[in-house]
Amino acid sequence: MAIFVHAVLSGITTDQYDALNARLQTTPDIFDGCVSHTCVKADGGLEIFDVWETEEQMNAFAARMMPIAAEEGWPVTDAGPEVMTVHNYWAPGTGG
Repeated sequence: MAIFVHAVLSGITTDQYDALNARLQTTPDIFDGCVSHTCVKADGGLEIFDVWETEEQMNAFAARMMPIAAEEGWPVTDAGPEVMTVHNYWAPGTGG
């Protein structure tokens, strides 16, 4: 079942995000199951909005991503993202 993920990244800059994203792009299959990803600037940091095919795939991504983020100097936190079950999703032009 698809999920929607909303993560608030307080204190993270676009430069930090771009550096992490560049490293993740070189990691084979790390985004398996990610349907869409959006990062926006917000007061005091960034916010991430994702749709994943399953929560298990999102958790597998997070398990691989977090050590890389720590190497990039991102703060370690116990606060997880908000996760909600998706009723429906589609992209314009795909016949959703």
